[in-house]
Amino acid sequence: MKQAVFYISDGTAITAEVLGHAVLSQFPIDPEFHTIPFVDNINKAIAVRDKINEAYLQSGIRPLVFFSIVSEQVRDHILSSKGFCQDVVQSLIAPLQQELGIAPIASSLRRPYGLTENNMLKYDARIAAIDYTLAHDDGISLRNLELAQVILLGVSRTGKTPTSLYLALQFGVYAVNYPFIADDMDHLTLPSGLLPHKAKLFGLTIDAERLSAIRQERRENSRYANLRQCRLELSEVEALYRKHQIPYLNTTNFSVEEITAKLMETMNLQRQK
Repeated sequence: MKQAVFYISDGTAITAEVLGHAVLSQFPIDPEFHTIPFVDNINKAIAVRDKINEAYLQSGIRPLVFFSIVSEQVRDHILSSKGFCQDVVQSLIAPLQQELGIAPIASSLRRPYGLTENNMLKYDARIAAIDYTLAHDDGISLRNLELAQVILLGVSRTGKTPTSLYLALQFGVYAVNYPFIADDMDHLTLPSGLLPHKAKLFGLTIDAERLSAIRQERRENSRYANLRQCRLELSEVEALYRKHQIPYLNTTNFSVEEITAKLMETMNLQRQK
C-alpha cells in the first residue's frame, strides 16, 4: 500500500515539497505525492481536509501532510484532518524565536524573502526559467532553443521531467527535455532541430530492470513495460549518445538532487544569480 503524502501551501508549495522530499528520502516508504498550492481560503482548506480524510479512509494509513500556511483559520482546517500534519515553517520558527529573542512577523510564502529590488529580480528570473522549462517539457516545443542552457534526452521514465524542473526551480536554469519513444527505435536519429545545439545535449539512461519496474507501475503487462523492450530502447539510445559524443548519466542509483549536481558539473552550469 502506498503512503499518501500531501504538500500544501497558500503559495506555490515549493518550500513544503523541498523540505518534505528531503525528510522522506531518509525513510524506505512507497509514497504517493499530492501537491496542492494556493490554499488561501477556508473553502479551499475544507476541500483539502476532505481529500486527506478520503485518502485515510481508503488506505487506513494516516497521510503525511507537510504544509506552510500563514492564515490561522486556514491552518486549523488542515490540522483537523486525519493526516499527520507538519507545519514546515512553524517548526523552525519556534526554536529560532527562542534563540533570537524576538517575535516573528507573519508574511505570505508566496513572496520571496526580502522584498528588495535585487531579490525581486532574482525571483522573477527563476519564475521565467520555470515557465520556459514547462513550455519545453517532454518535447512539447523545440522553439527558442537558443535560450536553453541544457537539453535533456532519454527514453520515457528515465527522469527527464523531474530533473529539468529541479534545474529550473532550484537553479534558475533554462532546461528542455526531449523524449525518444518506441516508434523512434527503428531509425533512431537526433531531430534536426537539436543538431545546432549539440553542445547543450545531455543524455539520461537507466538500468533496464529498473526501467521495466517503473513502467510496470504505469502500464502493467504492456509492451511499453516489457523488459526486452526496455533493453532495446536503452541500447539504441546509448548507442546514439556515443555516436554523437553526448555526455550521459545512468540515473538508476541517484536521486534527482544527485542527478542535477552531476549534470551541472559535467555541463559547467552555474546557479543563475
